Amino acid sequence: MKITIPAPALRNTLVLATMLAAAGAASAHDGGGSDHPPDPLAKSVMNVRRATAAFQDVEAAKAAGYAQFLDCTADSAGAMGVHYLNGTLVDTTMADPLHPEALTYEPQADGSLKLVGVEYIVFQDSWDAANAQPPTLFGHPFHLVRSPNRYGVPSFYELHFWVWRANKLGLFADWNPDVRCPTAAAN
Repeated sequence: MKITIPAPALRNTLVLATMLAAAGAASAHDGGGSDHPPDPLAKSVMNVRRATAAFQDVEAAKAAGYAQFLDCTADSAGAMGVHYLNGTLVDTTMADPLHPEALTYEPQADGSLKLVGVEYIVFQDSWDAANAQPPTLFGHPFHLVRSPNRYGVPSFYELHFWVWRANKLGLFADWNPDVRCPTAAAN
Protein backbone atom coordinates (compact mmCIF):
# COMPACT_ATOMS: atom_id res chain seq x y z
CA MET A 1 0.00 0.00 0.00
CA LYS A 2 1.41 3.38 -1.01
CA ILE A 3 0.78 6.39 1.24
CA THR A 4 0.99 9.88 -0.25
CA ILE A 5 1.60 12.83 2.05
CA PRO A 6 0.61 16.30 0.70
CA ALA A 7 3.63 18.62 0.24
CA PRO A 8 2.77 21.09 3.09
CA ALA A 9 2.16 18.21 5.50
CA LEU A 10 5.42 16.58 4.43
CA ARG A 11 7.34 19.84 4.96
CA ASN A 12 5.83 20.29 8.42
CA THR A 13 6.53 16.66 9.26
CA LEU A 14 10.17 17.05 8.21
CA VAL A 15 10.56 20.28 10.22
CA LEU A 16 9.10 18.67 13.33
CA ALA A 17 11.14 15.51 12.81
CA THR A 18 14.30 17.63 12.72
CA MET A 19 13.33 19.40 15.96
CA LEU A 20 12.43 16.12 17.64
CA ALA A 21 15.61 14.43 16.42
CA ALA A 22 17.66 17.07 18.20
CA ALA A 23 15.57 16.66 21.33
CA GLY A 24 15.58 12.87 21.01
CA ALA A 25 19.34 12.79 20.73
CA ALA A 26 19.52 14.65 24.00
CA SER A 27 16.98 12.44 25.76
CA ALA A 28 18.78 9.31 24.57
CA HIS A 29 21.61 10.37 26.85
CA ASP A 30 19.36 10.70 29.92
CA GLY A 31 19.93 7.10 30.96
CA GLY A 32 23.13 7.79 32.86
CA GLY A 33 26.56 6.49 32.07
CA SER A 34 26.76 8.69 28.99
CA ASP A 35 29.64 11.01 28.25
CA HIS A 36 27.19 13.55 26.80
CA PRO A 37 24.81 15.40 29.13
CA PRO A 38 21.28 16.04 27.78
CA ASP A 39 20.77 19.29 25.87
CA PRO A 40 18.67 21.47 28.21
CA LEU A 41 17.20 23.51 25.35
CA ALA A 42 16.09 20.37 23.48
CA LYS A 43 14.49 19.14 26.70
CA SER A 44 12.74 22.50 27.08
CA VAL A 45 11.34 22.23 23.53
CA MET A 46 10.03 18.75 24.33
CA ASN A 47 8.52 19.83 27.66
CA VAL A 48 6.76 22.88 26.20
CA ARG A 49 5.50 20.79 23.26
CA ARG A 50 4.05 18.23 25.69
CA ALA A 51 2.46 20.98 27.79
CA THR A 52 0.86 22.69 24.78
CA ALA A 53 0.06 19.69 22.54
CA ALA A 54 -3.66 19.86 23.33
CA PHE A 55 -3.71 23.46 22.07
CA GLN A 56 -3.08 22.35 18.51
CA ASP A 57 -6.88 22.41 18.58
CA VAL A 58 -7.74 26.09 19.06
CA GLU A 59 -11.03 25.07 20.70
CA ALA A 60 -9.02 23.36 23.47
CA ALA A 61 -7.04 26.58 23.90
CA LYS A 62 -10.28 28.57 24.21
CA ALA A 63 -11.60 26.11 26.78
CA ALA A 64 -8.38 26.60 28.78
CA GLY A 65 -8.90 30.38 28.93
CA TYR A 66 -7.06 31.59 25.82
CA ALA A 67 -8.85 34.16 23.65
CA GLN A 68 -7.86 35.81 20.39
CA PHE A 69 -6.00 39.04 21.14
CA LEU A 70 -5.17 40.35 17.66
CA ASP A 71 -5.52 39.40 14.03
CA CYS A 72 -2.50 37.85 12.36
CA THR A 73 0.58 39.97 13.11
CA ALA A 74 3.07 40.36 10.25
CA ASP A 75 6.14 42.45 9.45
CA SER A 76 8.69 42.62 6.65
CA ALA A 77 10.78 40.08 8.64
CA GLY A 78 7.96 37.51 8.72
CA ALA A 79 4.97 36.92 10.95
CA MET A 80 4.07 35.98 14.50
CA GLY A 81 0.64 34.69 13.59
CA VAL A 82 -2.64 35.11 15.43
CA HIS A 83 -2.13 35.53 19.17
CA TYR A 84 -4.40 33.79 21.66
CA LEU A 85 -3.80 35.23 25.11
CA ASN A 86 -4.68 33.91 28.56
CA GLY A 87 -5.10 37.11 30.58
CA THR A 88 -5.02 35.33 33.93
CA LEU A 89 -1.50 34.12 33.17
CA VAL A 90 -0.24 37.57 32.06
CA ASP A 91 -1.01 39.00 35.49
CA THR A 92 1.74 36.94 37.10
CA THR A 93 5.24 38.34 37.62
CA MET A 94 7.10 35.16 36.62
CA ALA A 95 6.63 33.34 33.35
CA ASP A 96 5.88 29.62 33.78
CA PRO A 97 7.51 27.68 30.92
CA LEU A 98 4.73 25.08 30.87
CA HIS A 99 1.93 27.67 30.93
CA PRO A 100 2.72 30.28 28.27
CA GLU A 101 0.71 33.47 28.40
CA ALA A 102 0.09 33.39 24.65
CA LEU A 103 -0.17 30.84 21.85
CA THR A 104 0.55 31.80 18.26
CA TYR A 105 -1.32 30.30 15.32
CA GLU A 106 -0.83 30.51 11.57
CA PRO A 107 -4.03 30.90 9.53
CA GLN A 108 -4.43 28.08 7.00
CA ALA A 109 -6.00 28.26 3.54
CA ASP A 110 -9.03 26.30 4.76
CA GLY A 111 -9.70 28.84 7.55
CA SER A 112 -8.30 26.69 10.35
CA LEU A 113 -5.45 27.74 12.63
CA LYS A 114 -2.19 25.85 13.11
CA LEU A 115 -0.25 26.21 16.37
CA VAL A 116 3.26 27.44 15.53
CA GLY A 117 4.66 28.79 18.80
CA VAL A 118 4.17 30.16 22.27
CA GLU A 119 4.95 33.51 23.84
CA TYR A 120 5.83 34.42 27.40
CA ILE A 121 4.74 37.85 28.62
CA VAL A 122 5.45 39.79 31.82
CA PHE A 123 4.41 43.41 32.38
CA GLN A 124 7.44 45.63 32.87
CA ASP A 125 6.15 47.54 35.93
CA SER A 126 5.38 44.34 37.87
CA TRP A 127 8.67 42.71 36.91
CA ASP A 128 10.88 45.74 37.52
CA ALA A 129 9.28 46.38 40.94
CA ALA A 130 10.54 42.99 42.14
CA ASN A 131 13.68 42.42 40.05
CA ALA A 132 16.90 44.27 39.20
CA GLN A 133 17.37 42.60 35.80
CA PRO A 134 15.01 41.91 32.87
CA PRO A 135 13.51 38.39 32.85
CA THR A 136 15.15 35.42 31.16
CA LEU A 137 13.79 32.00 30.32
CA PHE A 138 15.64 29.02 28.84
CA GLY A 139 18.80 31.13 29.18
CA HIS A 140 17.46 33.83 26.82
CA PRO A 141 16.53 37.40 27.75
CA PHE A 142 13.04 38.71 27.11
CA HIS A 143 12.56 41.64 24.70
CA LEU A 144 11.09 44.87 26.06
CA VAL A 145 8.11 46.29 24.15
CA ARG A 146 7.59 49.84 25.33
CA SER A 147 4.32 51.69 25.52
CA PRO A 148 2.79 53.12 23.42
CA ASN A 149 2.81 50.04 21.21
CA ARG A 150 0.73 48.45 18.46
CA TYR A 151 -1.07 46.34 21.05
CA GLY A 152 -2.35 49.25 23.15
CA VAL A 153 -1.07 47.78 26.43
CA PRO A 154 1.46 48.96 29.05
CA SER A 155 5.17 48.21 28.49
CA PHE A 156 5.91 44.50 28.71
CA TYR A 157 8.67 41.94 28.35
CA GLU A 158 8.08 39.13 25.86
CA LEU A 159 9.81 36.03 24.57
CA HIS A 160 8.62 34.01 21.60
CA PHE A 161 9.47 30.29 21.54
CA TRP A 162 8.96 28.60 18.17
CA VAL A 163 8.38 25.05 19.41
CA TRP A 164 5.83 24.03 16.76
CA ARG A 165 7.38 25.63 13.65
CA ALA A 166 11.07 25.85 12.83
CA ASN A 167 12.43 29.38 12.53
CA LYS A 168 15.61 30.05 10.60
CA LEU A 169 15.98 33.30 12.57
CA GLY A 170 16.18 31.28 15.80
CA LEU A 171 13.95 29.64 18.39
CA PHE A 172 13.47 32.94 20.24
CA ALA A 173 13.18 35.44 17.37
CA ASP A 174 10.09 37.65 17.36
CA TRP A 175 9.34 37.10 13.67
CA ASN A 176 9.26 33.86 11.68
CA PRO A 177 9.76 34.22 7.90
CA ASP A 178 8.07 30.85 7.35
CA VAL A 179 4.81 31.91 9.04
CA ARG A 180 2.29 33.63 6.78
CA CYS A 181 -0.63 35.94 7.39
CA PRO A 182 -3.42 36.50 4.88
CA THR A 183 -2.74 39.91 3.36
CA ALA A 184 -6.05 41.38 4.50
CA ALA A 185 -5.37 40.42 8.15
CA ALA A 186 -1.73 41.50 8.41
CA ASN A 187 -1.02 44.32 10.88
